[in-house]
Amino acid sequence: PVKSGEIKFEDKLLKSHIGYLSQQNPMQKEFPASVYEVVLSGCQNSKGLSPFYSKKAKEKARQNIYKLGMEEYIKKSFADLSGGQKQRVLLARALCATDKMILLDEPVTGLDPVAIREMYSLIRKLNKELNITIIMVTHDIDKALEYSDRILHLSKEDFFFGNVEEYKESRFFKELNEQPV
Repeated sequence: PVKSGEIKFEDKLLKSHIGYLSQQNPMQKEFPASVYEVVLSGCQNSKGLSPFYSKKAKEKARQNIYKLGMEEYIKKSFADLSGGQKQRVLLARALCATDKMILLDEPVTGLDPVAIREMYSLIRKLNKELNITIIMVTHDIDKALEYSDRILHLSKEDFFFGNVEEYKESRFFKELNEQPV
């Protein structure tokens, strides 16, 4: 559990421009909403005090559904989707909250290998083509090295932050590769 800490924002507006995709959890499995409703809920921070979503927010939700290839499921129940499809929908939801930064917490946990590859490709596309900063928590070092530009490796005693090549030369990487499988 977190014991202390803080996040500081130089740009006060950035606070409302962070999308978040959590790990899959049991509550998500039976969530009684359509794909469109789930994605649209990512626009909550732009609603202000209005109880209704604007036309702009509704269009943004539709665009993000299309952007992530989920248009054929737009009216389907979120609960009826596969794990990979749910993660795509939740990533579209996170995109509704931001065009700057998305935090991902183990986004591929529980997905099959094809869905994992697709999710990592989508994440890379968002970063490279849309210039969205992606911060991802993962235990999959191999995929992190394959798809990331920079690595932040945390341990109880120390940390590493740098590019992938620097990480491969670090003691953290060497220690990982020395551990028995």
